[in-house]
Amino acid sequence: MRCPFCNQDNTRVVDSRPVEDTNSIRRRRLCDACGKRFTTYEKVETIPLTVIKKDQNRESYKRSKIQDGVLRACYKRPIPIERVEEMIDSIEGDIFRSEDREISSTKIGEIVMEHLKDLDAVAYVRFASVYREFKDVSTFMDELKKLIN
Repeated sequence: MRCPFCNQDNTRVVDSRPVEDTNSIRRRRLCDACGKRFTTYEKVETIPLTVIKKDQNRESYKRSKIQDGVLRACYKRPIPIERVEEMIDSIEGDIFRSEDREISSTKIGEIVMEHLKDLDAVAYVRFASVYREFKDVSTFMDELKKLIN
């Protein structure tokens, strides 16, 4: 590992700790050349995943798309960002646990909705209204009735 300060490659690990609820390790490093400390994170490399869109086009999986949708649904809700990040990590865990190389965007949407339902009812309804493309008030009310029951 190269030092970000002096660009020397003689650094050593002085502390390693697993990061809670993720598949990564936090390593505290020390540069032998300049004596400065810095932190690196190691993450398990996952199998490349392809998402099958509704129009049958395929594209590579991007965490940022789930993150954007969830953050939009949680906009101005009293939900700590740490809880949102934990939920997104959990969603990714569910997605990658299937070990399939392809997953439909519909399946991803269902997984996100299941997690949002447990997090915040308003965020769930916001996400569902976009995801399920409600055409009228009655379909919206049907979804609310599911949530209430």
